[in-house]
Amino acid sequence: MSVAAHQAEAHLRELKAQRPRSRFLRFSMGFFVVLMLACWFIGDFDLADTFSSRRQENFERFAGEVRPYPLHGKPWDWEVASDWAAERLETGVSREDSPGGFESAIGTLAISVLAIVLASLGSLVFCWFAARNVATPEPFAPSATRPSRARRWFWSCVVGLTRLVLILLRSMPEYILAYLIMSMLGSPAWPAVLALAIHNTGILGRLHAETIEYVVRRPLTALRALGAGRARIVAVGIWPAILPRFLLYFFYRWET
Repeated sequence: MSVAAHQAEAHLRELKAQRPRSRFLRFSMGFFVVLMLACWFIGDFDLADTFSSRRQENFERFAGEVRPYPLHGKPWDWEVASDWAAERLETGVSREDSPGGFESAIGTLAISVLAIVLASLGSLVFCWFAARNVATPEPFAPSATRPSRARRWFWSCVVGLTRLVLILLRSMPEYILAYLIMSMLGSPAWPAVLALAIHNTGILGRLHAETIEYVVRRPLTALRALGAGRARIVAVGIWPAILPRFLLYFFYRWET
């Protein structure tokens, strides 16, 4: 082995020895492994029952019933299937005056668009108060003067309460929210819109807050040194930097 190769190998060993080590990370990984093993032995996981003949019969029955209704128990016929699909696109399943598949698809698209727009607007309200680098007494201040304890306590409460609200919003399933709102507003499309908007506000608010916290600090500190206030720093420095990631999360959640 050449001298250069020896030096490269020694440098790699040195870098490996200097790599950051986290006891918390190691403990978390070990705890995760133990938790998985405990769940396997404590939980009711029966592989033999999963692949039993009874489960196979259930699967075969499902595969037969998932076919178009006119073809249940009959050989496959493309003409019958296409006629059934065309009829379902025009009329409903339960009754003749119910919306057909095409109308229902347009309605679903409209619900998703309105819900994600409302969720984005809601997340823009919460994310600034959940970002710890913006919701602070002196954001990006270069001076060494420390704000008063009361101001620091106030902004810490603002961040904590906002993050708690975002946790509550995204922890409530959309179906439960929809049923609760339906009991108040009836059964139009608004319960679905509001349920999706509330849930995704919690998700997008948290994602946007983390994006704000990881924005490059040096340009914002320079703006603060030039006399820019919190609102101007947000409008001129932070918003243009997070807009691409904002759109990324917007379309990701809309697709979901």
